[in-house]
Amino acid sequence: MQTDRTSTTRFAVQVDATLRAAGWQPGRWDIKQAEIWADALRDHASPAGHRHTVFPAAVEAWAEFGGLHITPTGPGRQVAPATLHLDPLHGLHMARTLGDLGRALGTEVCPLGAETDSQALLAIDTEGRVYTLDHTGDWYLGADIDQALSTLIAGTAPTRLTAG
Repeated sequence: MQTDRTSTTRFAVQVDATLRAAGWQPGRWDIKQAEIWADALRDHASPAGHRHTVFPAAVEAWAEFGGLHITPTGPGRQVAPATLHLDPLHGLHMARTLGDLGRALGTEVCPLGAETDSQALLAIDTEGRVYTLDHTGDWYLGADIDQALSTLIAGTAPTRLTAG
C-alpha cells in the first residue's frame, strides 16, 4: 500500500484525502476572501499599538487554504493529528506575540489559523515557513504550507524552536 506522495497529487494520500474532505481541491483560490482578511489584520491595532504585517506568502496561503475546517481521521504517526481552522482572524489579537516571534526569527510573521482542539495559533513568515505557538512553546511545522499541513494532518512531531 502506498502512503507517500503519488504522481497525481501534491500531498500524501492521507493528507490529500483529508484536505479534499475539508473542501480543498487543486486550483482552489479565493483571493477576495484573502484580501478581506488582509485588510482586517492591517486595520487592527492592539491597545498598545501593535500591528500585524501582511505579506504575499500569507495572502497566498489564505487564498488557497483559508476558511477550511480540517478534521483528520485515524491515528497520527508520532502525535495526534491536529484539527485545524485556517482563518487568520484567530490571531487578530496576537500582533505583539507574532511580532516578538518574528523578531526572534529575523523575519515577519502573520497569523494563518488555529489548531482548534488546543487553541494553538498557526503562523506563517515572509518566506512561507509555518509555525505553531501554544502553551508549551513555539514549534516549526515546515518550510512551506504543504509541509506544515502534512505535518499537522499526518501527526508528525514538529520541531521545537529554541532560543539561541
